[in-house]
Amino acid sequence: MAQECLTSQGRIVEFAAAVRPFDFALAPGDEIVPKAAMRRLPSVDALLRLPELAAARAEHGHAATAQAVRTVLAGYRADPACDVPDPAGLASKVCEELASRAQSSLRRVFNLTGTVLHTNLGRAVLSEAAVAAADLAMRAPCALEFDLAGGSRGDRDTVVEGLLCELTGAEAATVVNNNAAAVLLVLAALAARREVVVSRGELVEIGGAFRIPDVMRAANVRLVEVGTTNRTHARDFEQAIGPRTAALMKVHASNYRISGFTAEVAQAEVAAIAHAHDLPFIEDLGAGSLIDMTELGLPKEPVVRDCIAAGVDVVTFSSDKLLGGPQAGLIVGRKDLIARIRRHPLKRALRVGKITLAALEATLLAYRKPDLLARDLPALRALTRPLEEMEALGQRIGPCLAAALGEDWKVRTVTSTAQAGSGSLPDRAIPSLALAMRPQGKPGRALEKLAARFRALPVPVIGRIHDGALLLDLRCLDDEAGFLEQLELL
Repeated sequence: MAQECLTSQGRIVEFAAAVRPFDFALAPGDEIVPKAAMRRLPSVDALLRLPELAAARAEHGHAATAQAVRTVLAGYRADPACDVPDPAGLASKVCEELASRAQSSLRRVFNLTGTVLHTNLGRAVLSEAAVAAADLAMRAPCALEFDLAGGSRGDRDTVVEGLLCELTGAEAATVVNNNAAAVLLVLAALAARREVVVSRGELVEIGGAFRIPDVMRAANVRLVEVGTTNRTHARDFEQAIGPRTAALMKVHASNYRISGFTAEVAQAEVAAIAHAHDLPFIEDLGAGSLIDMTELGLPKEPVVRDCIAAGVDVVTFSSDKLLGGPQAGLIVGRKDLIARIRRHPLKRALRVGKITLAALEATLLAYRKPDLLARDLPALRALTRPLEEMEALGQRIGPCLAAALGEDWKVRTVTSTAQAGSGSLPDRAIPSLALAMRPQGKPGRALEKLAARFRALPVPVIGRIHDGALLLDLRCLDDEAGFLEQLELL
């Protein structure tokens, strides 16, 4: 007996009940679905005409709404046994599909990990001034490469070069998209097809398995290692210099420490050796800092101005770490060397756009008011947040969190250790406080499941599991109301 069926692609076909499905030729992607099941589903046009989808069509447009309708209907066709809701219910499913498609993958989160400059969570949060500057650059034309005084073409580096020179004592400056790019460009421009001498103890690997030797190879530079892992002396640099040497280089160990029986050559010594041989001295500071961090009660980090004063000819560093700005690689130093770097073809490939420059300029302007930095820059504000402030915060939100989780969980405020992150202040723990959530019974996978529940909130909350508890470090929690209002969804 023949039976009429509909394929998943919408084609009506007939086949005998005795014929096996694999004896029947289908078009690619077709599945046989009994036509009886299809009678429960309205057509695409019928759904689109529903008043419940009028607002969706206005917001998302006809084409996107129609595609969402087809997706929802296809889902029910793929499972004929599934109960099909009424038209209003189908319209609701279409709206959910549209909302899901419109949601950005780059979502805001609460960073309660205890790592302030968390690479996976976007590193430095920008200041309000930087956000406003970037917003203005996005909304209107701006004088990015235009000389307003002379009415002619300008150079985008001039947006921030003056500020960088003022804050570092350098003669000139340029900007690329991150510090790895800065190192690559400097080496390619100043040492291509020649040798650069680096202490063996400074051949660092940064996040994502990017290594200094790899960057050198990419720049077509031959690495010459000197010294040992733990000890390098001035004579090691002297003895390594030959006719193919293009530069001497130091790399700040920003993401690790070697302690014990160690020795390294001071910047001024390396500078003297380099200049005696008419060679440039390059230093990669990694995180880099424009101020003495000890004045804010934080561990000491190299200050760019001090490097320039010690005789370093070219310094590279990041702007989205301790500096507290947008992602960029900053290059400061001697005017003649910066000019060579700017002329290299890679400079155009690695340059930054107006949004980054606008946010960077606003961030650098904050350094003209050094006594207000901890107030104006979110990264420094979080790093210097007083324990008393976090303790009061824990006392306010701890009971709310306990009420949301119920009797199966014990919540209390505990001492914790935070860190700067992103290779900054690597072995320097920063005292902090956290809300610790422990299950009352055997933990099993309860902690992982609770962490997943926090990540599933409208604004995901990212903590860390440590010592049998889920910890929410309070150092970076600056939106108390927003955190509390979604706890009921747990």
